[in-house]
Amino acid sequence: MRTGVDARTGRVLTGWDHCVQSIGKVITTRFGTRVMRRDFGSRVPELQDAPANPRTLLELYVAIADALEDPRNGEPGFRLRMIDMVEGGRSGRFVFRLDGVFYPAGHLGDYSLREDRVADVLVGAA
Repeated sequence: MRTGVDARTGRVLTGWDHCVQSIGKVITTRFGTRVMRRDFGSRVPELQDAPANPRTLLELYVAIADALEDPRNGEPGFRLRMIDMVEGGRSGRFVFRLDGVFYPAGHLGDYSLREDRVADVLVGAA
C-alpha cells in the first residue's frame, strides 16, 4: 500500500488520499523548481496569471493531462479519463475535477487492482 506524509499536518497518508496529494503536487509545481528533479511539475503555475479565456482554459486542461500522464514524473497510481472545471472566477481560485482510475499499487508497477475515483484539485488562490 502506498504511504506518505500529509504535507499540511505531518500525519501519515495512505492509499487514495496519498495519491490525491501527489496529483496536487505534480500539477502545482512549476518546472525547474525541484533541485534534483528539474523536469518534475507542470505548466499550470505559469498559466495561473493568464487571462481566463477559452484558450488559457484549454491550455490548463492540456497541462494537467500532460503532467499526470508523464511516464517519468507523472502519477503512476492514477490514469486520467476526464477533466472538468468545477469552480473558477476572478479570485484566481480554480478547482478541477479529475475523473480517472486509481491503481493502489501503480507506484510499484502493479496495475491488476483498479478503482474508479474522482478528485477535486485546487489550482490557484486558496
